Amino acid sequence: MNQLRRPIEFVKDRLGFETLIKPLDHNAPPETTEGKSQWAYIFGFGILFSFLLQITTGIVLATNYVPSPESAYESVEFITYEVRFGDTIRAMHWIGASAMVILVLIHAMRVFLTASYKYPREFNWISGVVLLYLTFGMALSGQLLRWDQDGVWTVMVAANFAGRVPFVGEHIAQFVLAGETVSGSTLTQTYALHVFILPIAMVLLIGLHLFLVTYHGISELPKAGKPVNPETYKQEYEEYVEKHQRPYWPQGIWNELFFGGLVVTIIVSLAFFLGPRDLAASPDLTDLDSQPQPDWFIVWYYALISIKPHGYEEVFLVYLPLGFFLFLLILPLIAGKGERHPSKRPFAILGLSVVAGLFIMLTVVGLRAPWVPDYETEPLQAEQLGTQDERILEGARVFHERGCQYCHQVHREGGEWGPDLTEVSTRMGSEQIAVRIVQGIGNMPAYQDILTTEEVDLLVEFLNEVDELGPRADE
Repeated sequence: MNQLRRPIEFVKDRLGFETLIKPLDHNAPPETTEGKSQWAYIFGFGILFSFLLQITTGIVLATNYVPSPESAYESVEFITYEVRFGDTIRAMHWIGASAMVILVLIHAMRVFLTASYKYPREFNWISGVVLLYLTFGMALSGQLLRWDQDGVWTVMVAANFAGRVPFVGEHIAQFVLAGETVSGSTLTQTYALHVFILPIAMVLLIGLHLFLVTYHGISELPKAGKPVNPETYKQEYEEYVEKHQRPYWPQGIWNELFFGGLVVTIIVSLAFFLGPRDLAASPDLTDLDSQPQPDWFIVWYYALISIKPHGYEEVFLVYLPLGFFLFLLILPLIAGKGERHPSKRPFAILGLSVVAGLFIMLTVVGLRAPWVPDYETEPLQAEQLGTQDERILEGARVFHERGCQYCHQVHREGGEWGPDLTEVSTRMGSEQIAVRIVQGIGNMPAYQDILTTEEVDLLVEFLNEVDELGPRADE
């Protein structure tokens, strides 16, 4: 035993191992190391392990990826089909991104539910919020690096709405695209962001976050009727953990290491069974019939496009998300003291329930993809309309060929981007319909330079009569 101890002491003395683990060698609230409650504290290490897996698989992928518009798509195909275990590495990177997003969201909800953002852990929360958005930034930039139709068009849509941010929107959009539109510069800039800038920023913030956790101590579970008082909290916390004498090392850390290993095991297993996300077609910006499908963790935002009221695009797509981000940042500064227990914070719990419900609802709506035009819709036939009137049938043909039917339904045929036009004549007169077609509104483009006067007249006649033709939309 003495012979084994000597090399251990040698390593400890030379490498300073005891100094490295000293921040972990402290007393912690008993709920973090024993009982069922200890499992509420494990998500942070799950995020850390997911991030380390992303770094590892990202390095492997980068050795074969070519960040140029001429070769990026082919290099992803090469990784997937030619490199040994390349498809599994891609799958691990893709599934790992989803796992990291899920764990970050769960961790944020746990911290919010227990109000662990209150004094003295305000900057723990702020650094965590920034890490949350950096995680989404990594996920979004990773989509573009696939350099397929989904990735390219997703970033184009994101840049379009970033351009609506007041005052600085145009500059943000140009920064996202590295110019006026997607090009080779967009790819190389996004590659630099995804591979270097964002990971370095996340490493620094994770380091700061872990330092703050060890500096302030792990937050204890809240107790009803025991509010946070900045004048007495630190002393009360120290007395509480000292009284129970539950060292975080090694019991607490082993729980988190176990969970982190479990997360990695699940990701690797799913990668073997599911494989990577299928590549869409190679990017073609002239293909207006493209139907991009963003990854699930940002599809909620694109779903807003399909349900927003006309005239309120900026409110729903810019001001609300931006306001929510700013609210999260200042939350601990405006609510840094007081009750922490959920039973004493009913409005906070209601707000969290509403946000979580909206996120789930919008994700489901977005996955149904009504926010993209339906380019596969079939033109309305005489049998469906129940008429042989040549001008009405010609109007139906223009309605389809000029793309109106891609975004609007008539008798349940067509896209869901815009409003159903089956009964539009009951809401608008002929002149109003013509003006709307020619001038456009909101996300609907103006067609004055696209349609001839005769085509506009045919569309107006068709829309005026369609309510009386075919099956009723409410039957």
